[in-house]
Amino acid sequence: MSVVAETAARNKWMILVIACMAQFMVILDNTIVNVALPSVQNGLHFTAANLQWVVNAYTLIFGGFLMLGGRAADLLGRRRLFVAGVALFSVASLLNGLAQDSTWLIVGRGLQGLGGAMVSPAALSIIMTTFQDNKERTQALGVWSAIAAGGAAFGLLLGGVLTDLVSWRWNFFVNVPVGLLTVLASYRFVPESTADLGHRRFDLAGAVIVTGGLLALVFGIVKSTSWGWGDPGTLAFLVGGALALAAFVLLESRSAAPLVKLSIFRIRSISASNVVMLLVASGMFGMFYFASLYVQEIMHYSPLRAGLAFLPVSLGIVVGAGISQGLLPRLGVRAVSIVGLALATAGLLWLTRVPTLHAHYVVDLLVGLVPLAIGMGLVFVPITLLGTSGVENDDAGLASGLFNSAQQVGGSLGLAILATLSADHTSGLLKTAGASPLAKVGAVVSGYHVAFLAAAIMLAAGAVLLALFLRARHVENIDVTAMPVPA
Repeated sequence: MSVVAETAARNKWMILVIACMAQFMVILDNTIVNVALPSVQNGLHFTAANLQWVVNAYTLIFGGFLMLGGRAADLLGRRRLFVAGVALFSVASLLNGLAQDSTWLIVGRGLQGLGGAMVSPAALSIIMTTFQDNKERTQALGVWSAIAAGGAAFGLLLGGVLTDLVSWRWNFFVNVPVGLLTVLASYRFVPESTADLGHRRFDLAGAVIVTGGLLALVFGIVKSTSWGWGDPGTLAFLVGGALALAAFVLLESRSAAPLVKLSIFRIRSISASNVVMLLVASGMFGMFYFASLYVQEIMHYSPLRAGLAFLPVSLGIVVGAGISQGLLPRLGVRAVSIVGLALATAGLLWLTRVPTLHAHYVVDLLVGLVPLAIGMGLVFVPITLLGTSGVENDDAGLASGLFNSAQQVGGSLGLAILATLSADHTSGLLKTAGASPLAKVGAVVSGYHVAFLAAAIMLAAGAVLLALFLRARHVENIDVTAMPVPA
């Protein structure tokens, strides 16, 4: 191999490292604050009902603008948008670390989400256009998906360490030097690229409508706990959100330069993987939220100990991702995904029995977390391959934007739904269980049981969907032979 060829090959894998570094930072912030939530609540005087907006403000803006971010990357330049997104994300992180009240933090989390919506699709489309060879692209996407999956779990550990040893504010400050390093490395190693779409128009109206619709839906679901499902305010937000999403679909079908080309959903692997990712993220991020509350509020773990309690989740996801790369050439993406979802569902079902008193970490928590983590690791690699394969380079940003949107929107909607189901169940029990401290704790834990059960149902639904709607012909374009097979 010539010196030029060797340099080009090294640069390709350096580009992958840079893209994965940014994605790890963005995904990390989905969960890094979960362990810090009690400390954030006390420090900035959040109400219990508004606390989940620390998570939802990030995921909703992230998910709502991802599709616009993906299209903007194709049109304006993938490196340009990637660098701008990392810079915005880093500045917003700094502002969050300096937050003085709850409104400041929620707005700052929204800005972080907007930065993430620029980074993620640009990073993934950079990978897809950098690795033209099918085998190399499959290997690169395998690394990407493992990093993305591990970032969510590692966030719980890092969040606990920083919150306990320094302050919850360092959950945000830590992004600043990482972001600066990523920007500098991008200018050094990542080449600029754009798609030849024949136009440079942006569907800003579509992005605003879809984000507004999602915000209205989540807000209506959250407020149903205090207002009631039949309240005119709740119904107004739910109906308004649904109408906005319907208007978005109508707008996209008639637009000359749509945010989302609806024809992309005719690719069965794209449509199936996005729906499954929506369900997986709904269950997974909801589990992280409630499990972190359980170990701190019920088991009385410190933030550091709570973070360490989730270390096996990080390791399990990495192990599962590694196993999946060995299984894919033998079983295929459909079978590996279904096995992973079934294993993760079993883990969540085990968590539905966590006790109110005298909980034991190994028996009551770890036995459920390990299969859940390995199952998630098994799922993320093949689902990422499904969601990003089968499209032309010009639509790389759109495909990656859609896939990341499914993850972020699923996490936000799932958390809102699970939190509402949990709160409704707890409220109902408290009306009849009396006012003793034990009765209150029991009602709260019973609400967690409902959330874990609902999350398990979401993952099981994803497995059923893959089994029913995905066939071998729908995944024949994915080169799974590139995956290394363990000896």
